[in-house]
Amino acid sequence: MSVKTTAYGSWTSPITSKIVTDSSVLLQEVRTDAKCPNDVYWTEMRFDEGGRYVICKKTVGQGKPCISLTPAEFSARTLVHEYGGGAFFVNNGKVYFSNFKDQRLYMQKSEVGANPEPITPKDCGLRYADGELDDKTGKIFCVREEHKTGVKEPVNTVISLDPSSQQQTVLVQGSDFYSHPRVSPDGKTLAWIQWDHPNMPWDTTELWIADLNEAGDGISGARQVAGGDNCSVIEPGWTTDNNLLYISDKSEWWNLYKMTSEGEHINLLPQEKETGGPHWGFNCTSYSVNPSGNGQVAIKMGGELGILDLKTKVYDVIDKRFASYRFINFTTNGDIFCYGASSTHFPCIVHIQSNDNKVNVIKESKVLSIDQGYYSTPEEITWLTSKGDKSYGYLYMPQNKDFIGIEDTLPPLLVKVHGGPTSQSSSNLDLKIQYFTSRGFAVLDVNYRGSTGYGRTYRLKLHKNWGVYDVDDCCSGAQFLAVSKKVDPNKLCIDGGSAGGYTTLACLAFKDTFKAGASHYGVSDLEALAQDTHKFESRYLDSLIAPYSGDGINIYKARSPINFVDNLTCAMAFFQGDEDKIVPPNQAQMMFDAVKKKSLPTMFVLFEGEQHGFRKAENLQTALDGELYFFSKVFGFEAAGITCDETIYNL
Repeated sequence: MSVKTTAYGSWTSPITSKIVTDSSVLLQEVRTDAKCPNDVYWTEMRFDEGGRYVICKKTVGQGKPCISLTPAEFSARTLVHEYGGGAFFVNNGKVYFSNFKDQRLYMQKSEVGANPEPITPKDCGLRYADGELDDKTGKIFCVREEHKTGVKEPVNTVISLDPSSQQQTVLVQGSDFYSHPRVSPDGKTLAWIQWDHPNMPWDTTELWIADLNEAGDGISGARQVAGGDNCSVIEPGWTTDNNLLYISDKSEWWNLYKMTSEGEHINLLPQEKETGGPHWGFNCTSYSVNPSGNGQVAIKMGGELGILDLKTKVYDVIDKRFASYRFINFTTNGDIFCYGASSTHFPCIVHIQSNDNKVNVIKESKVLSIDQGYYSTPEEITWLTSKGDKSYGYLYMPQNKDFIGIEDTLPPLLVKVHGGPTSQSSSNLDLKIQYFTSRGFAVLDVNYRGSTGYGRTYRLKLHKNWGVYDVDDCCSGAQFLAVSKKVDPNKLCIDGGSAGGYTTLACLAFKDTFKAGASHYGVSDLEALAQDTHKFESRYLDSLIAPYSGDGINIYKARSPINFVDNLTCAMAFFQGDEDKIVPPNQAQMMFDAVKKKSLPTMFVLFEGEQHGFRKAENLQTALDGELYFFSKVFGFEAAGITCDETIYNL
């Protein structure tokens, strides 16, 4: 087939919005059963089932297929902190999970067709996350979040739960947030993480331990052993000989530490790489202790997976084919199960054999037969930005084996802004990016100042500067590529979701770099966000902007795009869920109304039944096709094969 010369943006691509979601799942938590080392479990968020979360199981080495355990009327998803995570765990052939609809904990045998049985009461306003069952006491230790009518904020505690009697006992209370309750192997000590407003878990957290009684329903001698004082401590765990492990950024990077029985704290693997990540969701494990007691720890270190010997401190890299490793599980037979993803591999569940480090892919999030000639490979780039700083990003140039652009023309650029904003863009294979690059767009996925993965100092640069540094970095990145003659300076556009949606709107309101933008459930009114959001993020803006009081209120007004619609000179599209409690839909509505009133090209799509982030296949397809269609009409090219029934006003 001959290569055609066609305008950038109008290339025909086999990567359709339907392919992006069809037969595709979002792989989530990975778990193993200590008593059944050949069994691995994970959750799949299934787009074609309305975003339902399903627990799946695979027994390796027996030729058995993967099986789905969660019955159709259930969805294994917790809403603690609204973002959830830590929704299930496994013990002795039984699966314990939080059900989305009623937020009760259920137990079921890990067999197809097994009926889940509730182990917590109904209609109590209680949510559960991050649990584990302790064999010595028979109790479940987890985080509980209690929602009461008329109470401004829910109450978070650490509890023990007797699954047979449904009896619950509050063990730890008084702080605003808790995570990672973990019992030592001898059953004598409970460890947990706690923090208080206005801190976020990547700012300042504290690691506490307490003596646990034999029944597992009482503690004594609670004491802080690490963290505090502008130090983020996360992911406590235990060695088989009852030494406490945790991840701390007190050395600038999130590294793995051990607290000895004498109270000494040792950085086990000091490197300028991150082991942990921001605690947006529960139970994103970055390391795992070999339960056989041989002193080994499987650990993520930057973009590699290795094994650390706690006795000799020798560290051996065992796999580097994936850029991302998460949910790491060491089994008693020495095998490792985890999540892996890279620029050439869709996210997958991975089995690494102990005898030869052979990597077997158990489950891929997507299996496609599309030729590699349609995929763009990212290049990590840096550029100078404001205040003499450096910013990072992944650049994807247009790639389609069937097309090239018209001579002496340059491609349009789509700048993508990740959410959080304390999060990170990765180089993992993402069809939503390839959807654009295979049609002739260049894409810059920006890791602006404040992103994780580059150490604590870089992460904290956004403090008091949200709406300033992130905006500068996105704009300077686009300008850098335009000046370098890699992209068309007259066809610069930007999109983002959630906090990335805010940065998108701020770029369009306060700068004149971009010609068009698309906000997906983005923040337009910072004052409204400060006054109307959930507990986990209710004081997040204190550090990102300023406390919402006194002179700080003026900063909120000055950085809210909704207050500066007179500055807008470009086209804007909005995509929003009508059940979003993190960024209420009225914010998108207000911004759309203002843009429409100003007679600028605009589009507003409100998705029924969607929360913060779209989970239904048909809505994801509409948002993707709608955004490309919108850009094509603004920039004057034909979006090949795209149909869109949504109305663009003022065009």
